[in-house]
Amino acid sequence: MSTRSRPAVQDRASRPVISRARAAASAPWPPRTALVTGASSGIGRAAALRLAQDDTKTLLIGRNGVALDEVAAATGGHRFATDLTTVGAETAVAARATELLGHVDLLVLSAGIGAAGPFEVMSPNALRDLVTVNVLAPMMLVRAVLPAMLDRGEGRILLVGSVAGALGVRGEVAYSASKAALVGFADALRSEVRGRGILVTLCLPGAVDTPFFHRRGAPYVRRWPKAIPPSLVADRMLAGVARGDAEVWVPGWMSLAARVHGAAPPLYRRLANVFG
Repeated sequence: MSTRSRPAVQDRASRPVISRARAAASAPWPPRTALVTGASSGIGRAAALRLAQDDTKTLLIGRNGVALDEVAAATGGHRFATDLTTVGAETAVAARATELLGHVDLLVLSAGIGAAGPFEVMSPNALRDLVTVNVLAPMMLVRAVLPAMLDRGEGRILLVGSVAGALGVRGEVAYSASKAALVGFADALRSEVRGRGILVTLCLPGAVDTPFFHRRGAPYVRRWPKAIPPSLVADRMLAGVARGDAEVWVPGWMSLAARVHGAAPPLYRRLANVFG
């Protein structure tokens, strides 16, 4: 049986925005089954491919049926093409997971969209879509899958957030806010299910070399930090779940910015104004 340790108590102003606590869960690793959203490309696709190496039985969720077919063929997983923003989609996905997997050991929530540009010119429809995809859809799917995990007393939930959610990025106001909502959701959910066999991990990647930037309509133009491959994010976040990490920063050095933000907000703001 695993043992559970408590992190040292620290003053909130002196620690990173995101805690470094670890939690224990009774769910097996590698997971026997996994439900992966955003599986048709990017981080979700990379996670599905990585899980297939461990013979994890997967249900792949995405809106692009053709791309899902390719990932399913490469992984041997099941696929279910659906739009998670549709009312009731989470119920349909949970039902399909029960039908095909029996139960869900690992829920990977990597579906998301971005937006770039001045906030004042963002259309109301684009704002609603972004919040629905990035915040409401993952919360609804967790709500649909969590009760069965709690009944079994085991399960792991992996939320793919962003460094932008911990620090905020100019020119990406709505996106940063949506990912900040996942930070709060993960933190509160982790506390609520503590001691009930459920592990909640939040991944905070930096810029990732995926179709994300093309879809949002603005390419990634910074010379530094360079965009990292989605396979690296998938490997590190799944390794973090296996260890029982509460948060996984990719690359890890980006957590230093959060430490500065938490310990010296004025200094962080000055640096952010210079480096963006």
